[in-house]
Amino acid sequence: MKIIIIGGGIGGFTAALALSKLAEVRLYEKAPDFKPLGTGIGIGSNALEALMGLGIAEDVLTYGTPLTTQLFLNKDGKILNSIDFKKIKNKYGQENITIHRGKLHEILYHHIPKEWISFNKRLVEVDQDEHQVTTTFDDGEKVEADLLIAADGIHSLIRKSYIPNSVPRYAGYTCWRGITENNGLIDEQTSYEIWGSEGRVGFAPMNGNQLYWFACMKATEKSHFFATLTQREVSYHFRKFPPNVAEMIQQTKDEHFLHHDIYDLKPIARFVFDRVVLLGDAAHATTPNMGQGAGQAIEDAVTLANALRHFDLEDALQEYEEERVDHTKKVIQVSRQIGWASQWSNPLLANGRNAVLPFIPSALLNWRLKFLFQRKLNG
Repeated sequence: MKIIIIGGGIGGFTAALALSKLAEVRLYEKAPDFKPLGTGIGIGSNALEALMGLGIAEDVLTYGTPLTTQLFLNKDGKILNSIDFKKIKNKYGQENITIHRGKLHEILYHHIPKEWISFNKRLVEVDQDEHQVTTTFDDGEKVEADLLIAADGIHSLIRKSYIPNSVPRYAGYTCWRGITENNGLIDEQTSYEIWGSEGRVGFAPMNGNQLYWFACMKATEKSHFFATLTQREVSYHFRKFPPNVAEMIQQTKDEHFLHHDIYDLKPIARFVFDRVVLLGDAAHATTPNMGQGAGQAIEDAVTLANALRHFDLEDALQEYEEERVDHTKKVIQVSRQIGWASQWSNPLLANGRNAVLPFIPSALLNWRLKFLFQRKLNG
């Protein structure tokens, strides 16, 4: 079987690695070359479990930082609630870690034969019949295969060709991200989120005495004003938060200071269109409130490979769709709910939320995440 993958992000590379012993794989990426980019991301025990079967979990752990606790605080630094990652590890068997997105991307890249990957290849058209799927690129090349995996992101050309009304939807808030030196600013195995009416700030340790942080606030979409704010100006907005927040934002170098509006996709009912299958953000882009964007793409890739290992093509794609559509829909919905509640800018609502949060049992927060971690995907 020959499989084409469109998109060289984490999902596309994971799919290539997962399928390496099952098919002839070719991956096409529109970027001119490989550049590991981004800031920090979380990799939950569910994604780490999926990576175990690919033989790279140890490499990921080498560059990752295990977390034992997540704390939720108000802007005065008072702890409102917590999630105990140790209990999740003890129950489901894997760590929850942070890692530089670029490092995870690089690990995947180095485990894929380079002759499988073609850069500077922009897809322009997909055609298929009952026997094969044909891709056409902007340089005129046509490539045929038995299956096409669309891992081309939230703005997927392939998804739009089958579901024209599936377009990114703005979540209502904008976000800055950065990486900087830790130097005692935060504990080594704890991640934090601070919720206030001004917005929300989160930060977590990373390997090599670094930390990554994000700062989100409600905003109009595509605002030039917010897009041009500097580190000092963003930190000033959060000046009523604990002082380490301003320090970590201000000391972030320009090359590690990123800004994006936040989008997701309204859940769709299908990921499979005959010989074309959607994967990762192309299928189910979610807001980052659960730290599951990369993790769900990894799960997609491993689930699809496992299905192709045990079933013929048609049944495998049906199995993949049944496994992933409802599950990722729940991730999108829960993540959007968290983002909605955490971004309340009305002081009365925000203070009321923060007053209620300490009375929610931590066990209930862990239970809310149960659906993420109870699935075994490395078989």
